[in-house]
Amino acid sequence: MRRTLAGLAALALISGTGACAGDPGDPAAGPGTKERSGTSDGGGATGGPGVKAGAGGCDARTGRAFGAWAEAGFSGSIAVLTDGKPTCLAAYGPADDRGRPNTPGTVFDIGSITKAFTAAAVFRLIDKGRLALDDRAGDLLPALRGPVAAATVRQLLLHESGLTGTHAADDAVVGKAAAIAAIGDLDVAFRPGTGHQYSNAGYTLLALIVDEVSGTGFRDHLAAEVLRLPGGKAVGGFWNGEPAAPGPRALGVFDNGATGDPGGPAKGPHWAMDGNGGLAMTAGDLAQWTHTLFTGGLVTPASAKAIAAPGHDLGGGRSETPGWVAASAEVFGEPFLAAAGGGGESAHNAMVAWVPGRRMAVAVLSNRPEVTAEDLLTTVGPALLTGRPLPVPKTAARPAKGEQAAIVGTYRLPTGGSFQVSANARGPAVAAVGADAVAALFPPGPEPGADALRAHERAVLGLLAGRTKEGRKERAALRGTLGPIGGIVPAGTLRTGGELRTYVRITAGGRQVTGWWSVGERGGVSAAEVPSRPPVLRLVPAGDGYRPDDPAGNGPEVTVRFGGDRMTIARGPGGTSVAERSG
Repeated sequence: MRRTLAGLAALALISGTGACAGDPGDPAAGPGTKERSGTSDGGGATGGPGVKAGAGGCDARTGRAFGAWAEAGFSGSIAVLTDGKPTCLAAYGPADDRGRPNTPGTVFDIGSITKAFTAAAVFRLIDKGRLALDDRAGDLLPALRGPVAAATVRQLLLHESGLTGTHAADDAVVGKAAAIAAIGDLDVAFRPGTGHQYSNAGYTLLALIVDEVSGTGFRDHLAAEVLRLPGGKAVGGFWNGEPAAPGPRALGVFDNGATGDPGGPAKGPHWAMDGNGGLAMTAGDLAQWTHTLFTGGLVTPASAKAIAAPGHDLGGGRSETPGWVAASAEVFGEPFLAAAGGGGESAHNAMVAWVPGRRMAVAVLSNRPEVTAEDLLTTVGPALLTGRPLPVPKTAARPAKGEQAAIVGTYRLPTGGSFQVSANARGPAVAAVGADAVAALFPPGPEPGADALRAHERAVLGLLAGRTKEGRKERAALRGTLGPIGGIVPAGTLRTGGELRTYVRITAGGRQVTGWWSVGERGGVSAAEVPSRPPVLRLVPAGDGYRPDDPAGNGPEVTVRFGGDRMTIARGPGGTSVAERSG
């Protein structure tokens, strides 16, 4: 599965206009939890059942609020720096399945935030006069073929190269020559410089250029010149391969409960991910690096200004910049930049923001799906950055003993879809199987709206029908894995994790397999997972029924009730669906 910067749609909800103030030594403990552990830089390591979520590096009010979010499901690390000095450092939840807690020293995979580091590597070479923004990729890499060879460094940095598709799976072992050939073979959706299409391959191409021009190799150049701060301190490293990020690592957990890739000395070369993902570090190091970058400690002040300058207009007051997205003062009150990443093989999620007017850097990293880094920073960001009390999550009641046993089972809609209800520690979990079931459990809101969901479904079905070069590659990959394809039918489209996903049911090799795809506005694949489980909605008790277990308030607005052998889903103005228990 590959996840891009889909979460950046959430950045429109954050405004940066203030600072988190407080005595870094003021201890503050949040609510206790029997299911999660929390640690801080101020109270030492703690862990195991019954511990309290602590935030000794934050002021008392902020610590209590973050503790409430930990109780609601946030597991990860938080760092806030003002003028380069920590004003809030905290960590919560389990780092792994053995009870080891997250601490401010825990390392996380930062995913697509790696692109900000690749951009910094490019500007380091520009500062040395060894590279220019208007240099063409094909001139810098003579082995590069295809239409992308005409793209400039500037166009690659701003996702204006037109590249669509993926040059390799995240976990593939890909050498330099193979990566150059695969990227050169990709389609372009438009002539370079005439549009915008987010591209992981474009940033791998930038890394290949750094590898070629630096003379030391991409990873060595990053370690020596980009991951090393003034004074010699090194921050982070790679999640897989060398130089590895030092320190204890968090183990990620996917929505379906499976654990993510723990990283380590995986066999390389790693040109499937280099440049577009794969870096790892602590939240504190990410925030410190961000401050150093934008204050001219890693690149010249002119290059720092160029990195922060709005580039391609994304609409809604947002602009692409090299490795970041910038929000304008006109829309958000004060300019800020942000980057997000996650959803890859590690099952981590990450988000970082820089508020130049306050010289503030905020980094949030997470390793569990209940409340992700993007969920948390999107929800508390406006208050955190203005010094107001942080919002706390909705309190979720626990189901009574024996209550869930009576509702577990399969419920079928008269139109053919079904719901599989299971039990978990917090409440029921409902899997929606079939397009009608997905539409009932995950109704479209005003944004992106039903029309956008239908358009996305058409784009995915067109892709899988092989109408484009990338689509033919997808079909070939499916045949190679699953066998001859007998048919592909839609199984529902929804918005989750900041992106649209269309689920399909694939008949191949004498069996049926579920998968999902997320595509960009130009039809290029942004993310995909095959096989995958059907989408799941976790519920918590609410009145005489259940509501989504959604502390950040980003989920569907539905109420689910059970009575006898019936499951009823109420969607407000959207209507009601009734499913009958089967078997």
